[in-house]
Amino acid sequence: MLTSLRYLAGTAGPSGFGSRATAEEATAGCGDLRHVTAIITGATSGIGEETARVLAKRGARLVLPARSLKAAEDARARLRAECPGADVVVLPLDLSSLASVRRFVARFLALGLPLNLLVNNAGKYADRFSVSEDGVEMTFATNYLGHFLLTRLLLEKMAETARATGVEGRIINVSSTIHSWFAGDDAVGYLDRVTRRKIPYDPTKAYALSKLANVLHTRALAERLREMNANVTANCVHPGIVRTRLIRDRDGLVTNTVFFLASKLLKTIPQAAATTCYVAVHPAVAGVSGKYFADCNEASPSRLGASSEEAAKLWSFSENITAEKVQKMSVHVSAGGFRLQVQSSNADRGMALA
Repeated sequence: MLTSLRYLAGTAGPSGFGSRATAEEATAGCGDLRHVTAIITGATSGIGEETARVLAKRGARLVLPARSLKAAEDARARLRAECPGADVVVLPLDLSSLASVRRFVARFLALGLPLNLLVNNAGKYADRFSVSEDGVEMTFATNYLGHFLLTRLLLEKMAETARATGVEGRIINVSSTIHSWFAGDDAVGYLDRVTRRKIPYDPTKAYALSKLANVLHTRALAERLREMNANVTANCVHPGIVRTRLIRDRDGLVTNTVFFLASKLLKTIPQAAATTCYVAVHPAVAGVSGKYFADCNEASPSRLGASSEEAAKLWSFSENITAEKVQKMSVHVSAGGFRLQVQSSNADRGMALA
């Protein structure tokens, strides 16, 4: 009850910020960011675009990956209209495709740019069951697996940049409190059953699973960064409930009624981007890794989200399924669970040689 009252009142926590802080307010004391190069996924609208705007306003160089280059170019134009001279690079990326993730990373590395900050923000809510070209349930593929591979392929560049510049690198996974809605003790097993159509597809549970995976990824990633002795941290954030395009796409009587009744709990987009921006660049978060943040303060994830065992299990599964091969990989499930099935693919052969 007390927590809810503090949220409604916007009472500041230990960080000095609360639920009503905006991204600009949360970064006001962060100084000039012209030394920072940031990749922000999902930056063509909503929370991602506001994150990009605030970081550009502070001087950061931005790389905006997007499935729609037109949407990314339009976002770049809006950024430059508000921040003349902003350094913004646009590159194609479809997070649901592992091949597309690899092509994006190859293109980015070819630019010879440093990389200080990676914000894994993009999200998808799939009303109907579908699988990606790699045979993975679409919400999981887009919200988690694509980001997992993107992060893994960029880790060395981030560690290298931190060594060369002495500036701490930071990885931010945008999750949601909805991760706690996933009920069960076996995330990978649930994905197995959904993929095999052994249980009905529930879009909300699929979304919750993908957000839980973001939390578990952060936990395992922070441990690996420590093992690498890399000057790079990894944290995840709950931005708050805000009516972004992801939710507006599901307009209807029920959705509209719920949001009308819950209007006092909603954040504005500038408020929803505050925690991401705070964790990305605020000096108070230096050296903090493997944590979950909400309203610009450390918070507690769900019991399953705090499980090191589940995090390790998901990491192992994700490494196996994203392992690069010349042939196309798809998920095949046997009675014992997931295994990889190799199929011939001219498209992937072309990708591997590109």
